[in-house]
Parts: sequence; C-alpha cells; structure tokens
Amino acid sequence: MKLDILLGLQWGDEGKGKVVDVLTPHYDVIARFQGGPNAGHSLEFNGIKHVLHIIPSGIFHPDKINIIGNGVVIDPVTFKKEIEALEKMGLHPTENLFISKKAHLILPTHKWIDAMLEAQKGEEKIGSTLKGIGPTYTDKIARNGFRVCNITAPDFLDKFAVIFKQHTDLLIKNAYQLQDDMTTVFTEWFDALQTILRFKLIDNEYEINDYLKAGKKVLAEGAQGTLLDIDFGSYPFVTSSTTVAAGACTGLGVAPNQTGRVIGIVKAYCTRVGSGPFPTELLDETGELLRTQGHEFGSTTGRARRCGWLDLVALKYAIMINGVTEMVLTKADVMDNFETIKICTEYQIGKETTDRFPAEIDTEITPVYKEFKGWKENLSLEKYYENLPQAFKEYVAFIEKETGVAIRMISTGPDRSQTIIRA
Repeated sequence: MKLDILLGLQWGDEGKGKVVDVLTPHYDVIARFQGGPNAGHSLEFNGIKHVLHIIPSGIFHPDKINIIGNGVVIDPVTFKKEIEALEKMGLHPTENLFISKKAHLILPTHKWIDAMLEAQKGEEKIGSTLKGIGPTYTDKIARNGFRVCNITAPDFLDKFAVIFKQHTDLLIKNAYQLQDDMTTVFTEWFDALQTILRFKLIDNEYEINDYLKAGKKVLAEGAQGTLLDIDFGSYPFVTSSTTVAAGACTGLGVAPNQTGRVIGIVKAYCTRVGSGPFPTELLDETGELLRTQGHEFGSTTGRARRCGWLDLVALKYAIMINGVTEMVLTKADVMDNFETIKICTEYQIGKETTDRFPAEIDTEITPVYKEFKGWKENLSLEKYYENLPQAFKEYVAFIEKETGVAIRMISTGPDRSQTIIRA
C-alpha cells in the first residue's frame, strides 16, 4: 500500500475536515502531518457542527486509527479540551488515537512570544492566530524544542526550566508585560500534560510504515493550505510549517516512493484569513455576499475571512508543487444565486501578463478574468452529478481543462451527506 495525501490547495479553509471525514471509511488510518491548533477542521453530521484543531478528522469513526504525527505541534491545554468534548459525545479517543513521541509541545511562553513578535510588527503584522505556533517551530529548528517524549524523561523539569528561562529572558528584554497569571496558566498546562499521558505514545515512523507493509490504507491529513507553505506560500504571510505534499513525508516519516494519491481540496472561490496578498480579493458587495452566504469566519479565530474569485494561476501552481492526482471541489453551493461568476486565468503585472505565481506576490497584480453564467439552482438538493445544472458543469469542465486534473468529488453543503462522488 501507498500513503495517500490530502491537503488544501489555497490559503486554507478549503473544507478538508469534512472531506477527510467522508473518505475515512475507505481507510484504516488517518494521520495529521503538520500544523497545530491554528488549524480548524470543521465537520458536520446529524445536524451538529464539530471543530477539530489538533486531532485528525477521522476520530468520529471509532473503528479507525488516528495518529498525531511528529510534524504537528501540540498545545496540551487545547488537546485536553478537544478530548473532553469528544468524551462528552460518548467517544473513547484513548482507544484509537495515538500521539508521536517526536511531536513538539507548545508552552504558554510560546504564545506570549507570538503575541510580542506580532505586536512589534505594527502595521506589517502577519495576522498570526497567536497560538504560539511560530515560536514553537522556531525552537524546533533551533534545536531547543520540547517534545512529547520529554514529558516522561527523568530530566523533564530541568529541560523545562531551561526553556522557560530563555523565553522569559526574551520577554523581559523586550519589556513585554505578561497579561496572564503565570501560576494559573502553568498549573493548567502541567495538568493538561496528564491528558496526553493517557494516550499511547508511538514512534509514528515505524508504526505507519508497518501499517503500509501490512496492506493497511493510510491517509495523511494536512492543515492550512499550499499558499501558506513556509517555502512556497505568499511569504512572509505564511504559516510556520511545510503544508505541501512533501511535508507528509517529513511529518510522518514516510519515504517519497511510498506515497500514492494526492487529493487536493479547492474551494469554488478563494478565501484568506489574516494579512497578506490576495490578488482576486473582492472588496465590494460581491465579496461580502460570498462571506455571508459561505459563513466565512475562521473556525479557530472567528475572524471574518477575506473573499474573492477562484484563482487558477495560484491553483495550477499548487497542483504542480504537490503533484495533485485528483481534486475535491467544495462550497460551490455558496454561489447558487450569482448571476455571473468569474475565474482568474492570468495575472497582469505592469505591462506583462503571466500565468506563473510570482515569488514577490505583494507586487501590484491585476487579475485577468473569464466570466461564466451562474447556474441559479440549489446544488445542495442534488445527489448525482448528472442532475446538476449545465452551467455548473461548464464551470467544473473549465477548471479541469485548465488544470489537467479531474474533480472526483463535489461538496454541496457542510453535512457529510451533502457530497457527490464522480466516477
């Protein structure tokens, strides 16, 4: 068996959580490979919405194994709250959720450093979720991180004390005023570590490779999106991890030749949370209509998402970087009442036009659009592709022709039942 990879092809919020939930019955193992509690994967079934931040989106299927991989950073307090919410639903996550010993932990001081650094940027701020993600990955790369396996090590308190002093010295040096009661915050953090210790801690690289050798089907679940990748995204307005397909190899310990399908999730329009360039952003009533119709507010932050037309320049770039083999189109139903729909096919930069995603995307870019007639029908009521309106099929066909990648699944609403599978 090969490791299949599922990831976002835009700036995140493409609907990955729902798609993973729909695909989970076809897999034995679901494994998160990067990101942290800055992710917000939303799932809806039986009329109830669920939001996961760290835990893989296959957790609602008790017969499936879920793994938090070594590439993920874990906030113990957030993790504990997620577990408590699952247990209130009658689930038993300790039975089918495993945690990598090599995953790094977010300390409370990481959040304070995150807030300090963001405040120092002033008007140039990134739009961080202030969850401590960036500083945690910084410590990881600086070989100063705190991993899950450190919790049970004999020198646990000594190592923690060293990192804590380094962090507080940095905060004091920058005259950062701690707003939280440190005793309360750290009591909560240490208490939450006990929740982590209730779970099976694993060397996920061995476990996942053994599953593949045994013929088990494994799906790697990514967080955020390709255009937020630390290397290939709209730098510096990006996340702090490798969100592309290659990140599944390093985030789970699987060799490139052991990967199979790469399933890319793309929203029928574009959204972005926080700061950063957004060529097709609509700062008018159309953008506001996309936001209200699509309920475009961050699952983690609650912030209103910026909205705009689908960007094929960025999408084709993301497909190339990831080696996407098939796509899932989400939230097309949001545009059910639009008279006209547009897709960006090229960028005009100065006097030149290009279909390449530039390294300096903060330059002045004018999108070149192709217009489509709206379908003006309720997609959410249909169960079969052949029954969908012709105008919508033309929209899908154009995306497939331009990208060279087939759209195999279409989401027509938030519930897991509102999904059309194409042959």
